[in-house]
Amino acid sequence: MGSGWHEWPLVIFTVFGQCVAGALIVAGFAWLKEKDDGVKMRIVRSMFFLWVVMGIGFMTSVLHLGSPLRAFNSLNRIGSSALSNEIAAGSIFFAVGGFWWLLSAIGKMPATLGKVWMILSMVLGIVFVWAMTRVYQIDTVPTWYTGYTTLAFFLTALLGGPLFAVLLLRGAKAANSGAMAASVSVLALIATVAVIVLQSQQLGTIHSSVQQASALLPEYGSLQVWRILLLAAGLGCWLCPLLRRKDPKLVGLAAGFVLVVLGEFIGRGLFYGLHMTVGMAIAG
Repeated sequence: MGSGWHEWPLVIFTVFGQCVAGALIVAGFAWLKEKDDGVKMRIVRSMFFLWVVMGIGFMTSVLHLGSPLRAFNSLNRIGSSALSNEIAAGSIFFAVGGFWWLLSAIGKMPATLGKVWMILSMVLGIVFVWAMTRVYQIDTVPTWYTGYTTLAFFLTALLGGPLFAVLLLRGAKAANSGAMAASVSVLALIATVAVIVLQSQQLGTIHSSVQQASALLPEYGSLQVWRILLLAAGLGCWLCPLLRRKDPKLVGLAAGFVLVVLGEFIGRGLFYGLHMTVGMAIAG
């Protein structure tokens, strides 16, 4: 039993990857709609930080393999292995999106091709998150083999992604307060609370011949409360100025994003801490 933080490389990789995918979609829409070439270039330059965070996520994921030399072995079974598919989807997303950024930043991306390329990158981000969810749909791990896993991963993208994107847009001095994106994140927070409640009830029905799922994490409830508080506080740094009809400050958005990421770190740690196998028998 434990908090699941022993899987910290995967915690960082999944949370960062999902936040980047969500942020690219929001920032990508802002870039596609922008008419001013100067603002568009500033948005492109700000997107550099998306790929920095994605790179950090990939570097930490390599640590989970024990030896960096094993990283390429994870691609040996593309098409038949969910893990290989995840790494391939993430690598393609990283490469396609990163190459779009590079060509756009140096002014070598044709306008029409750039729009198509951006849309493709956004779609690949969704595919990447979906591929992540498939890794944990293991029928011998009943606490993961559920739709709540898929929901949780996409909700992370909807919680952290829009806030990350608006932070970058504000840094680029793009006229976008992210009111619509904020509404999406608020709905994602409500859905997250619902998932926590429903999954808590489900855990009480899952057990093997030797283990009860609800006993895996004795502090599950209190840690989820801390998670919700961090998420609410993080989104609050974004929402409070909007409710006062003011533009959010860059510092406030940065603090809010950090709080949301910390909240999702707790949630993802709990997810890994809930790992259990069916053992000799499973009921529930």
